[in-house]
Amino acid sequence: MLEFTTAQIAMGQVAVDKAAALDLLAARLVADGLVAEGYLAGLQAREAQGSTFLGQGIAIPHGTPQTRDQVFATGVRLMQFPAGVDWGDGQIVHLAIVIAARSDEHLSLLQQLTRALGEGDLAEALSRAESAEAVVQLLQGAPREMLLEERTIGIGVSADDFDDLLWQGARLLRRAECVDNGFAAHLQQAQPLPLGDGLWLLSSDQAVRQPGLAFVTPQQPLRHLGQALDGLLCLAAQGDAQQALLDRLCTLLIEGRGLELLRAGTVQGVLALLGGAVPDDWPSARIALANPHGLHARPAKVLAQLAKQFAGEVRVRLADAGAAPVSAKSLSKLLGLGARRGQVLEFSVEPGFAEALPVLLKAVEEGLGEEVEALAPLAPLPLVPDAADSAPLAPVAGSVIKGVAAAPGIASGPAHVQLLQHFDYPLRGESPALERQRLDAALARVRDDIDELIQRSDVNAIREIFITHQEMLADPGLAEEVERRLRQGESAAAAWLAVIDSAARQQESLQDALLAERAADLRDVGRRVLMQLCGLSETPEPKQPYVLVMAEVGPSDVARLDPARVAGILTARGGATAHSAIVARALGIPAVVGAGEGVLLLASGTALLLDGQRGCATVDPASDQLEKALAERELRAQRQRAADARRLEPAVTRDGHAVEVCANIGESAGIEAVVAQGAEGVGLLRTELIFMAHPQLPDEATQEAEYRRVLDGLDGRPLVVRTLDVGGDKPLPYWPIAKEENPFLGVRGIRLTLQRPKVMESQLRALLRAAGDRPLRIMFPMVGQVEEWREARRMVDRLLEEIPVADLQVGIMIEVPSAALLAPVLAAEVDFFSVGTNDLTQYTLAIDRGHPSLSAQADGLHPAVLNLIDMTVRAAHAHGKWVGVCGELAADAQAVPLLVGLDVDELSVAARGIAEVKAQVRALSIEQARTLARQALALGSAGEVRALVEMH
Repeated sequence: MLEFTTAQIAMGQVAVDKAAALDLLAARLVADGLVAEGYLAGLQAREAQGSTFLGQGIAIPHGTPQTRDQVFATGVRLMQFPAGVDWGDGQIVHLAIVIAARSDEHLSLLQQLTRALGEGDLAEALSRAESAEAVVQLLQGAPREMLLEERTIGIGVSADDFDDLLWQGARLLRRAECVDNGFAAHLQQAQPLPLGDGLWLLSSDQAVRQPGLAFVTPQQPLRHLGQALDGLLCLAAQGDAQQALLDRLCTLLIEGRGLELLRAGTVQGVLALLGGAVPDDWPSARIALANPHGLHARPAKVLAQLAKQFAGEVRVRLADAGAAPVSAKSLSKLLGLGARRGQVLEFSVEPGFAEALPVLLKAVEEGLGEEVEALAPLAPLPLVPDAADSAPLAPVAGSVIKGVAAAPGIASGPAHVQLLQHFDYPLRGESPALERQRLDAALARVRDDIDELIQRSDVNAIREIFITHQEMLADPGLAEEVERRLRQGESAAAAWLAVIDSAARQQESLQDALLAERAADLRDVGRRVLMQLCGLSETPEPKQPYVLVMAEVGPSDVARLDPARVAGILTARGGATAHSAIVARALGIPAVVGAGEGVLLLASGTALLLDGQRGCATVDPASDQLEKALAERELRAQRQRAADARRLEPAVTRDGHAVEVCANIGESAGIEAVVAQGAEGVGLLRTELIFMAHPQLPDEATQEAEYRRVLDGLDGRPLVVRTLDVGGDKPLPYWPIAKEENPFLGVRGIRLTLQRPKVMESQLRALLRAAGDRPLRIMFPMVGQVEEWREARRMVDRLLEEIPVADLQVGIMIEVPSAALLAPVLAAEVDFFSVGTNDLTQYTLAIDRGHPSLSAQADGLHPAVLNLIDMTVRAAHAHGKWVGVCGELAADAQAVPLLVGLDVDELSVAARGIAEVKAQVRALSIEQARTLARQALALGSAGEVRALVEMH
């Protein structure tokens, strides 16, 4: 992308007319070695076709397509003409930007100049500019404001995986005109950053017109790289425009409020948290549903009729479900909520119609025409997890402690075990005045301590935590209650602890995770004041780097740590979404949390090896194990650099077995960047994302243009296209589909498109017309029966009589176990198979891969899944057909050797993973991989399979 620099600018130039100016500009390009001598003719020819005057005193002369072969290197040169040059028709140019480019790279300059052209009297400013720096500043224009508004928020969007969600976020930014079509491809190459709480961030400054942020949450829970994926922030970055937003986001995370973004449930709530442009407030209120059978047909009908009495819009949602609200005037929408007894309904009404709320709440309270019994109050959450039946045991040397990966990295060092201190204090005080004096002194010392931490911290969001702690110390409500207890004769320590404990318990009893985390902050502050009152101090740190072991680390505990001294953190309790874990990540301290009470029984000084990425710790590791782990960090970085350097080379094992490595994509833009990442083709084009990118069903010509763009960019490489894969779980906004009890087992994929043959035929025609003589592979999703395949194939054959294609293969996706079991039959008829391991895994194991507690068990390396892949490959190869894998398993580092060993012919992954997968293949021996795969097929669990691969 062309950029402006001061070195390109020649100030104070003089030219009598445009011809003289072009002579000067061409001579500068030739002198700098950018073009050949004859390029001036190209500049003159381009001006003859039409003036290159942009406006605001700027012209951008450039050559014609016929003179591109005279360009040696792409570049720009700028000349300032203070007196001006008549560019024709009285248009005066004070700055000429001459461009030498082999393609349409100069178009990027137009995007950069867009802001500047809208700034005041730019021509006058350019004529008076006295330095090259001043010219560059003028061309950059005033910084654009960050766009964050209703259009860039998507709650509960349809997405199968991380890439699906990425495309959805990029689509919102594109619709808001923040980015160009290629932005999604650039975003896909960026490194995703896990923020905790299931939130991820992706950022790119390529193909950005205006800085903006999109926030999207999936309809169903997803996972990415072994972690929860509940929300994705897609940032279109430009200069420093996003800094204020990032500071606000960081503050939310450090305060442990990341879950608020996911629980907001409405666009308005998300925008309020992120500081975006919030639409008009909709008055809202909540009430628990007491109907014994929930919101079934009869009460729903009463509610809909009541809502229709109000002219304004009335919406309702399940407060604890995180889904978007629906119209309360629609009976079908109300039934679709599936509200059960005890669930909380949140009503919101259009501004100006707040009088509807009390009427609706009263009707729900009275049962909507049914007799109801009052709901029992909710039981408070336990303060700590229930104790185990048997006392925990101290981990023995060599044992591996499993926990939750909270902050990545590998660390080692002696354990520094800090147990909760025992506070010994009298219940009764000497006198209220003396106890008040002691408490004031303790509060002052803690405030000074916090002030010092604020000054010492380099991270703004961490400082915000301590500012919050200061506010807690100054809370007048706490002070009044403590004062009341002091007057009753309690000691300062007893009064303080009682008030803090009561306030924390009150917050925890509300069964709100955010308030529970605030309660942890309150207890953290309270403990530090109590230490001062009892004359206790922190346990001194070891002088050498150590691994801190605690029951649960508070945010101030973490923020007090010196990253140069603390190698890692291991806790008995806590989760990866807690703000202490987020602070650990911000400070770069590896952390494993929730490892169980047994870690507190470790003896201080016990050697620990911590892996914050795998979520485990090894007690007293062997020296060779320690050396291996500590070398892993550098090895990972080295391997990635080496893989990137060879990304364009084929993936061939050490003994000469080739595996094709292709890319999974979701849109037509940016295909050139995908090829540049080393893709040998496209193994999966998710066409439903192209359909979702249009406000209405795209016609045949529109689709053809999209597919042709991909084929053009692939330049002869194969394109594997999945036909439209939508259904109950992935609806299109303009294609109503009846709600199903279990959409994963309902009408989706090929089942749906066969019911809508006109839509399917239109897509197939567009694909065939776009192909020409390029290699096109069409595959049908969710095939579970032979007849489904045959019906789809007949449709293709009929269209081929009308639109012949030179290089076409037609196959199916293996996503349903029945398709794998029928592979020997299907292999005789299809041209290829592509295994979609995401769905195949969840259907084989009967586990919803978005299930909050079971999703971790939905592992594609389960032997049952591997055996289905093996059956598929053997059946295909018996008939001379090839097999690809396009699900997430294809990029799993532990799965690659097994898939290669099962003789899978093609692996299709996200573009950013291509280089690494190729490198893995090159490191393998095909015979050893086959032996490993055979061993894996005979095992009983995914854990055993992963352990086997780890051993080898």
